[in-house]
Amino acid sequence: MKKFARIIGTGSYLPPKVVTNHDLEKTLDTNHDWIVARTGISERRIVEEEGTCDLAVKASNKALEMAGVDASELDLIILATTTPDKIFPATATMLQNQIGATCPAFDIQAVCAGFVFAMTTAQQYIENGNAKKVLVVGSDTLSKIVDWSDRGSAILFGDGAGAVVLSTDDETGILHSQIFSDGRYLSALQTSNNRIGEPGVIQMTGNDVFKIAVSKLSELAEKTLQECNLTNDDIDWLVPHQANIRIISAIAKRIKLPIEKVIITLSKHGNTSAASIPLALDTAVRDGRIKKGHKLMLEGIGGGFSWGGLLVEY
Repeated sequence: MKKFARIIGTGSYLPPKVVTNHDLEKTLDTNHDWIVARTGISERRIVEEEGTCDLAVKASNKALEMAGVDASELDLIILATTTPDKIFPATATMLQNQIGATCPAFDIQAVCAGFVFAMTTAQQYIENGNAKKVLVVGSDTLSKIVDWSDRGSAILFGDGAGAVVLSTDDETGILHSQIFSDGRYLSALQTSNNRIGEPGVIQMTGNDVFKIAVSKLSELAEKTLQECNLTNDDIDWLVPHQANIRIISAIAKRIKLPIEKVIITLSKHGNTSAASIPLALDTAVRDGRIKKGHKLMLEGIGGGFSWGGLLVEY
């Protein structure tokens, strides 16, 4: 009998410091209305004392509480991050220690697609029978690698963490998954450093990122529906990476999905990289929009370029 990886708990955490567009007006040649029109973002959260692991711990504990699972029951922890607290050890092992787990733990780095890559990896462990309960986390503190003098990128990014607990299920869960990478596009979105350990900041060619993201994620959504013998009417919610409202709107339009069926948290969160999808997911689960039995399409794309998607029955 086929085993499915099913989401049984979600959690998220945002650092308390809020940086609004009006705050950015004081140091950048920009204004609130321009930022909202171009990105859909009104504010973002920024860490002060906390690190990537600190955010992950708080999101994970909330997910474990919802799932009714003790950390000692976990068989695996996978943490997606672009901003680990140390070069080594993996931030996942730091998380494992702090929540009281004893299972294997490792990091995945696929930037804004990291959570989808981590979920796809966890799916394999559960479907192969090598794990029964897996904690998957996306946590990033991108504010630490933002050039705050660069108007093109400083307005976009924020910090946060989201987590899910997956458990083996006989009936439903993750129904379909796909991941892709194409290193030819790396210059469109990367950091400025050439070697590990050198300071680097985010560099982005916005127009290229927009075109690639809309093209790849729209194609991915269409391919997923075709391979699963579904139509857009079968999708209850699209939970996309929260990068830019224009990207999200363009994808929804291309796959003919009403914007009312898209979970959007961008206005309050900004782009939180690997954390953005689980943050949006947890928000919609806790406010009651996402209900048991709903079919969800999760999609993310990030530097590399790497992208992927999941079809999930919640």
